[in-house]
Amino acid sequence: MKKSLRFGAVALAATATLTLASCGFSGGSGGDGGDADGKTTLDMLVPSYSDATKGLWEDVIAGFEKENPDIDVKLEVQSWDNLEKVVSTKIQAGEAPDIYNGGPFAGFVGDELLYPAKDVVSEDTYSDFQDSFIANAEVDGTAYALPLIASARALFVNNTLLDQAGVTEAPKTWDELLDAATKVSALGGGVAGYGMPLGSEEAQAEAAVWLWGGGGSFGDASEITIDTPENLAGAEQIKKMIDAGATQADPGSTQRSPLMDIFIQGKIGMQVGLPPTVGQIEEGNPDLDYSIVPIPTKDGSAFTLGVMDQLMAFQNDDDKKDAITKFFDYYYSADVYVPWVQAEGFLPVTKSGAEKLGGDEKLKPFLDVLPDAQFYPSTNPKWSAADGAFKSLFGQLQSKSAQDVLTEIQTQVDAG
Repeated sequence: MKKSLRFGAVALAATATLTLASCGFSGGSGGDGGDADGKTTLDMLVPSYSDATKGLWEDVIAGFEKENPDIDVKLEVQSWDNLEKVVSTKIQAGEAPDIYNGGPFAGFVGDELLYPAKDVVSEDTYSDFQDSFIANAEVDGTAYALPLIASARALFVNNTLLDQAGVTEAPKTWDELLDAATKVSALGGGVAGYGMPLGSEEAQAEAAVWLWGGGGSFGDASEITIDTPENLAGAEQIKKMIDAGATQADPGSTQRSPLMDIFIQGKIGMQVGLPPTVGQIEEGNPDLDYSIVPIPTKDGSAFTLGVMDQLMAFQNDDDKKDAITKFFDYYYSADVYVPWVQAEGFLPVTKSGAEKLGGDEKLKPFLDVLPDAQFYPSTNPKWSAADGAFKSLFGQLQSKSAQDVLTEIQTQVDAG
């Protein structure tokens, strides 16, 4: 199964129309939070990131229960396709999980279903989270979810192609990137200087790389702002790259995943990628001479697009709060948490985790930029409309003016 972080998914409303029959946890919720034998039962609902996910959680739970014999953790693993329907069904039936691993959570906060994060972790655990990631879990200044796994973007550089093009250093600014990519494209033979995926798969991510890299943003929890002068600078730079022949052919309809495959084959000079790209290169072309550097920006300042999933705790029974806290504190301890994250191929969201993996030369470029991560405004109810608008409209930059494309996206967002 392909690993996937489902950020930007449609925010879940607990009152949504439901068609899926409830699967229900055998432990249930309510009462005094304990079984007949006096143990506390925690019901845990998680998605599957890979074929290994279930076994990885079972190992964590086994270790936790060994240290806490008075607590049972009952695990349920669902596919990402079913996860939101399942949790919504359980909420409607009064059987919300005690612990939930998901993406969007603002709807749960609005319905007052979640514990504030500080209520279910120790102070030491809370302070160990990367500041930018815990801030992204806040609604009105209070964090209601715990960052679970992270992913960040960086620029993958084909060293061989840049050498052949006479480029001696990886670019740090837009001007340097344009110059380097144009020289690489001039090599010919089906080689492209920069891989520019503006197709529907992940247009919002490539847009963020450029628009935010020029000082723009997509807004915040209260307002989505696409049609701004700051964002226009980034969109116009994309046009400049396309018009100069610095990208692959037809970037407006190119999807990220197949384009990265072409980079791995050695036919693209530079492309923004993710931590799992390292493993894909090792599997698909281990002889590729490449490096990983920060994403070039307008002025060379540090920046990365960060994404994360969260763990959260539903307020089902206050008698379970201490048990939930014990589980979270156990899980986020570096010796438990870091191997779990490594096995799933993502990045740690804790400072101790980043320190422990700091010696991994392939991950270090991603870990270094985590403190500078910026995020989609996923707690804004209109973010799902913005996400869809980018995916359907942003690729038109290839043939329309940058201003027209941003205006169309803003109009679609405002219409809801």
